[in-house]
Amino acid sequence: MTAVAVAPEVLALARARTPFLHVRFVQADVFAWQPPRRYDTVFFAFWLSHVPPARLPAFWSSVASMLTPGGRAVFIDDGPAAAAGEEGVTEGPVPTVPRRLDDGSRYRVVKVFHDADALAGDLTALGWTVRVRPLDESIVGVARPPSGSA
Repeated sequence: MTAVAVAPEVLALARARTPFLHVRFVQADVFAWQPPRRYDTVFFAFWLSHVPPARLPAFWSSVASMLTPGGRAVFIDDGPAAAAGEEGVTEGPVPTVPRRLDDGSRYRVVKVFHDADALAGDLTALGWTVRVRPLDESIVGVARPPSGSA
């Protein structure tokens, strides 16, 4: 298993919480990372909503290149219902929400509340075979890349 994050602090927390020795932690920008091998499954939780909409096709192409033939991407993220619990949501080409860190600093982060049907349509248009469904305030999905892309 390989866990990838760009922030060393996130990796340190993950290492501290992971009792398994077979997990490899990699500090990398997932948009640029080229894994040394392919995987049967790529899983991401509450990450897709932070991908700017214009970068989604390239992101999914990158995920496809990480998968073995027959591999799949599995994900969970915030759906549209989760937006009701957010303050300061901006709409537009790159939707954002405010975030405050423990040190009191404030930032605006990309936050796209994907609709299950719209995301499934977008992935299908990119050639993926996908099932995405709402689950409470979240969406969950399993997607397989176009044949020949893995």
